[in-house]
Amino acid sequence: MTEDHAARAVMETTEFAHLGEGQVAYLRELKSEELPGLFPNVPRIAPGVTIWALINASGAPILLADSRDVAVAGALENELTTVSVH
Repeated sequence: MTEDHAARAVMETTEFAHLGEGQVAYLRELKSEELPGLFPNVPRIAPGVTIWALINASGAPILLADSRDVAVAGALENELTTVSVH
C-alpha cells in the first residue's frame, strides 16, 4: 500500500459520523427516566416505563416505541438494517 493510498483510507470524523446513515439504525432499550437527557423535547413519562428507541447511525432519534416489535417495524418501514445496543 502506498502512502497516498493509506492517507485516503483514513476517514474524517464528520464522514465517520454519517457512516451508515439512512441504511443502519440501532435499537436501544431505555427507562423513561433516561429520556430527558437523550430526547429533551419528549414529554415526561412516568418513572420506570420501558421505552425502545430507534436511532439512526449519526445518533439522531427516529422513533420511540413502547415495545421492541414496534421499533423494529419502524425500521423495516424505513428500510433500515437494525443493530442492538446493550
